[in-house]
Amino acid sequence: MEIKTIGVIGAGQMGGGIAQVAAASGFQVILSDVEQGFLNNGLTIIRKNLDRLVQKERMAEAEKDETLARIKGTLKIKDMARADFIVEAVAEDEGIKLAIFKELDQICHPGVILASNTSSIPITLIASATKRPEIVIGMHFMNPVPVMKLVEIIKALATSEEALRITTDLAVKMGKNPVEANDYPGFISSRILMPMINEAIFTLYHGVGTAEAIDQVMKLGMNHPMGPLELADLIGLDTCLAIMNTLYEGFGDPKYRPCPLLKKYVNAGYVGRKAGRGFFSYEKK
Repeated sequence: MEIKTIGVIGAGQMGGGIAQVAAASGFQVILSDVEQGFLNNGLTIIRKNLDRLVQKERMAEAEKDETLARIKGTLKIKDMARADFIVEAVAEDEGIKLAIFKELDQICHPGVILASNTSSIPITLIASATKRPEIVIGMHFMNPVPVMKLVEIIKALATSEEALRITTDLAVKMGKNPVEANDYPGFISSRILMPMINEAIFTLYHGVGTAEAIDQVMKLGMNHPMGPLELADLIGLDTCLAIMNTLYEGFGDPKYRPCPLLKKYVNAGYVGRKAGRGFFSYEKK
């Protein structure tokens, strides 16, 4: 089946970015969410991102208009029946993802590959919610999607080589560099990155240094472009906590225990940039 239309479920930070990249690569895009406000916000951010590219003379005005015209928003997941390939990009919640994949399995045509942008949940588990586990796969984009080149491709236990090839080729067509990872909790990226972020939070929790000092050490001493606490705010502290919980439960190893301070921030609603406050403040003055 030739892929002409890509369905993206979730118009948030990741889903909106995936929709933008897919549309800019020439694909028709169906972007869905559960509330009109979420969908409107996602489409607004896509428009702003493209406007910025035009201002920087990295995209022509006509190209921007064509890209936006390829994206159709919807509140009905049933509209995914028109897609040739689906990417799920909702919250890092096992129950929500399993419910979505079960519904997609009933909606989508046979042969349509169902991909998840999960950062940590095993793809084999997600595939178990469908009757097409051979064409369920992980397609983990990095944030911000329009900028970052990596896409982790995760093959579940039953995923076919054909589905792997099609997904890998699609990532390349979208201008990304696909890297294959085996199906373990956290895959490669989150399994390495999240414990580092969690340890940075423990360092703050123990009073070893301020948030600013911790990030400065990693930027100036380790040449990281962004400090771990700033990066956590960008990812979303709720997402970081969900990933750490998945790693902790998946491996049963205490080294993956989420820092109590991370839990406290999430409970307080201080989940990072999207909330205007995390380890740093992003509130407009």
